[in-house]
Amino acid sequence: MLRTERLLLRPWTTSPADLIRMVDIYSRDEVTRWIGGPPTLTMPELVARWALVHQLDERNGCWAVERADGVVAGTVLLRPLPDGIGEVEVGWHLHPDSWGQGRATEAARAVVDRAFGLGLPEVYAVVRPGNEASLAVCRRLGMTPLGRMRRWYDTELEVFRSLAPFVLD
Repeated sequence: MLRTERLLLRPWTTSPADLIRMVDIYSRDEVTRWIGGPPTLTMPELVARWALVHQLDERNGCWAVERADGVVAGTVLLRPLPDGIGEVEVGWHLHPDSWGQGRATEAARAVVDRAFGLGLPEVYAVVRPGNEASLAVCRRLGMTPLGRMRRWYDTELEVFRSLAPFVLD
């Protein structure tokens, strides 16, 4: 688990409350149009897959972003990019009732800082063109734009990268 000033980042569970919120988030067109469509797995299968991401490498994970009022705002993830050579992406999928309040940036920053603290040298973000809100999150995170690519997914995406801070001993 991770804590920020306003958020708790914790594993998703198969509790009824988590599953109901996941269905609410991932059945909304305004969310899924930016992530390539709704999940093809059931929500319990998705929870299990996300837990496996962390089991395979403790630096990675998919966390429920819980607001101070106990409501889950959405998901923040750190996972390997498909068919990559070790590249890792940070991503966020928030419910519309949690948009526009800095939660995506706050959660993503916590996950990226954690990744760098655990030795990852760089983190990528991939964003569908036109997703102005997510492009703004990348800029607020200080990520460097690398242009449009089709490297990891079968669609053209805006790619951003953040490098771990260099520290002298």
